[in-house]
Amino acid sequence: MSAPLPAPLRPCLALLAGLVFVLTAFSAPAAARHAIAMHGEPLYPEGFTHFSYANPDAPKGGSITYGATGSFDSFNPFIVRGTSAIGLREHVFESLLARGFDEAFTLYALLAEKVEVPDDRSWISFTLNPAARFSDGKPVTVEDVIYSLETLRDKGRPNFNTYYSKVERIERPGPRTVKFVFADDGDREIPLILGLMPIIPKHVYEKRDFDRSGFEMPVGSGPYVVGNFTPGARIVYRRDENYWGARLPVNAGHYNIDRITYEYFRDANASFEAFKAGVYHARAEDDPGRWTNSYSFPAMRQGKVRKEIFKSGMPSGMRALVFNTRKPVLAEKNVRLALIRIFNFDWVNRNLYHGLYVRTQSFFDNSELGSHGRPASDRERALLAPFPGVVSPEIMEHGWHAPAGDPAGQDRNNRAAAIALLREAGYELRNGAMTEVATGRPLKLEILVATPDDERLALTYATMTRRIGIDIVVRNVDPSQYQERRSNYDFELMFNGWFSSLSPGNEQTFYWGSDAADAPGTRNYMGAKEPAIDAMIAAMLEARRHEDFVAAVRALDRVLLSGAYMIPLFHQPDQWLALWSQVKTPEKASLYGYRSSTWWIEE
Repeated sequence: MSAPLPAPLRPCLALLAGLVFVLTAFSAPAAARHAIAMHGEPLYPEGFTHFSYANPDAPKGGSITYGATGSFDSFNPFIVRGTSAIGLREHVFESLLARGFDEAFTLYALLAEKVEVPDDRSWISFTLNPAARFSDGKPVTVEDVIYSLETLRDKGRPNFNTYYSKVERIERPGPRTVKFVFADDGDREIPLILGLMPIIPKHVYEKRDFDRSGFEMPVGSGPYVVGNFTPGARIVYRRDENYWGARLPVNAGHYNIDRITYEYFRDANASFEAFKAGVYHARAEDDPGRWTNSYSFPAMRQGKVRKEIFKSGMPSGMRALVFNTRKPVLAEKNVRLALIRIFNFDWVNRNLYHGLYVRTQSFFDNSELGSHGRPASDRERALLAPFPGVVSPEIMEHGWHAPAGDPAGQDRNNRAAAIALLREAGYELRNGAMTEVATGRPLKLEILVATPDDERLALTYATMTRRIGIDIVVRNVDPSQYQERRSNYDFELMFNGWFSSLSPGNEQTFYWGSDAADAPGTRNYMGAKEPAIDAMIAAMLEARRHEDFVAAVRALDRVLLSGAYMIPLFHQPDQWLALWSQVKTPEKASLYGYRSSTWWIEE
């Protein structure tokens, strides 16, 4: 038996033991798991059988048709060129991991049966499921995973390059395992982004010109294959009877319908008439007037069609009239602030939308991530301190408050405020026209639209601006031209929507980042180049604690709103859905609302 340690040395030994424990904890190897969560632990444990929002006993079979507007000219959903057919990414192509929709951002085993990631998230490894197969029967291999990353990074949409360029090194620890090592930039979300990477078969796509659009038959590992199609008008997906992943827990109660068809219509009115006639069977409604007054057609009265309302726990997202600040006339912030002032939501909501919409006042409304009605926290102020003046004092104190409109349509106060802002920007009224003093040019703008609903709202807004001498032309173009002009930022104003989740991440760089401003095909339509935006996105991606993440997102929200890049519009408080009676849905919806992949058919 050894002699006891002298008392003066005992604290040193305790300190040394604690240090060893800490070093051991941080150097411990990552454990292979069935899931990975952005923050905290996965909701579903190892061995779970199905997601709560899916019915594992749902019958298989039947067919369903959905409606779509516009057209398509491509079977490649991963490139800028062309307009891809709806459903390819969801039905044909799979990722290494599958998203769970009961949580903010958690991924579960799919093509990869195990995932490993260390505490610092400097790398991630995926071990492929040995049963994973493409629809042509070939196994999914590590070579396919590497080929997918390299091809999407080099030839795919700009967001793929943004994400996948963060992979610094690729290793192959085993015959079914691939390891991605990341650049040291503190991005804790990028391992999950890799988990969502679509996997394409190398043996098929290396023989094709990947960055060209066209109708070469797509090959993936997903539950459906493309059946017949009519270019631009119809595409049919057929459930693959040999689908390798049918028995996985993430797929239990999913992909129940044998045949899925998307019928394309020229506009929303033609689409609705087709729904009433039973040409297609499920319609997500976004028109309050139609939802309120137009669902009394015979099939509804006979009980063949029903209306359902679903609650969602997600942020509302942002639907807005976007300013292209690349255009000199819109580069002046006071011009944009004046245009924001003149939009009278209260009149629009009452007269066009039956009062059913809610004004959007944050990019993350309806969630803890939004800044509306909240003073900036100390953590937010610390993040924003290196960028003095980038957030307005009002937005720092309580978030953005939309100008109060006038339901009667007069709105004199906002018109006066808009004229004052334009005066500061160098404009004055001359013979009823808002005119730039230095050049004598009248203030004229164009709103680009592609749908009757957007055209109606744009024309309404143009009437409002004419009251202060601004001439707005509404240009309605066909969907393909609209997409082309939008992708190349060839517009002055246009409508756009950005989806929001409870776990915003790398996509925010694609939406608002400075590097995306000049790259064709991004969603930074307004052309924002603001260092504070880039810094807030970086802080969001580096956050380890939930409170730090929330602070970074709220700070980003404040910077975007202070930039006056768009006129925030409005959103539905709930999800509105109309279904023909043969379409059945599970009793429980997900955190994100309804999931069409869990529906089934009972004739």
